[in-house]
Amino acid sequence: MSAKNLQEATIAIRGGRTLDSHASSILFPLYQTGNFVHDQVGVDKGYSYSRVSNPTVDALEQAIAALEGTASAVCFRTGMAAITTLLFSLLRAGDHAVLSDVVYGGTMRLFREVLDHLGIHGDFVDTSNPASVEAAIRPTTRLILIETPGNPTLKLTDIAAIARIAKAHSILLAVDNTFLTPVLQRPFELGADISILSTTKYIDGHNATVGGSIATHDGQLTERLRLIRKTLGTIQAPFEAWLTLQGIKTLPMRLRLHCAGALRIAQWLEAHPAVQYVFYPGLPSFPQHALAAAQQRGSGGIVAFELKGGAEAARLTLNHLQLCSRAESLGGLETLATHPSTTTHADLDPQLRQALGISDGLIRISVGLEDPEDLIADLAQAIAAADHHPHAQEDKQ
Repeated sequence: MSAKNLQEATIAIRGGRTLDSHASSILFPLYQTGNFVHDQVGVDKGYSYSRVSNPTVDALEQAIAALEGTASAVCFRTGMAAITTLLFSLLRAGDHAVLSDVVYGGTMRLFREVLDHLGIHGDFVDTSNPASVEAAIRPTTRLILIETPGNPTLKLTDIAAIARIAKAHSILLAVDNTFLTPVLQRPFELGADISILSTTKYIDGHNATVGGSIATHDGQLTERLRLIRKTLGTIQAPFEAWLTLQGIKTLPMRLRLHCAGALRIAQWLEAHPAVQYVFYPGLPSFPQHALAAAQQRGSGGIVAFELKGGAEAARLTLNHLQLCSRAESLGGLETLATHPSTTTHADLDPQLRQALGISDGLIRISVGLEDPEDLIADLAQAIAAADHHPHAQEDKQ
């Protein structure tokens, strides 16, 4: 039965999956091996060395491709390995890229510390404004890379609008869809050429692995990615691929719960007197609420909020959390709380962070699958403890 005729919950469990040829195991086997035996000189079964390809990694690629709606996908050791391989596959010295100003901090670091020195340059612009993207395009621009929702303020980019600009200039458009996955946002249906995922996050969903994937309808680009992946050695590891294959099965069901819990917490935070502002696309107060409703199938599991007490209030609140874990990642079963200005975006110039809306008082919550009322109780006691801390009282005086 074609995956096109199946619902997402079915695709997540069955899509792109085949039984192994040896024992027809319901779970695809873990091929934890570095190399494969050749039948004869120059004759093998399609595999020779796990830096090039591996059956378990191939199985994960087919499962992700089924969700993305593409013929195939390419999997990598980390999300940054995926982005690095993509950029080395498409760009050469003298080329230029336009990227979201809220793109993952590691991507900014890749340009500034590596690619700029190789003559490959990128401009980070406000892609929520299509005119800014149009103005940033040069004759040497080969790629537009957007992240929507952006990290950590969840600023959105209109994918269809940027796709029209990209096509008018014959430029490829890549979308980092990590925060929503193909379940909640369909970049290809909106005109994108490339979809990027950090499988570390919601695809795995259990905080057990790191990984990345790239999907595209362009078969030549897919083969180019495989060649550069082989050259750089950025292929996903078999064990991580096997674990991710299990995690992906529950993706649609998990995302429904993530979205419901995040909305409940966002609503509670918005009503809290100590909170200055809440960033969540599912709230009517979110500036791009209408765009979120138009291009997304859900608001996602990430909530960011700013405390009126600023950096010290954020630090104290985070340090008083008991149920929510202080950690930098997102998308897992456990709720994680992050202080972006000292973790994910610490490498950015403080003035740039402020310009991007990443204040020192901003906290990002990756809402897990615990009961939302338990999470709210934890946030409530942490905010109260911070408010009554001697340092906070001194600031008020």
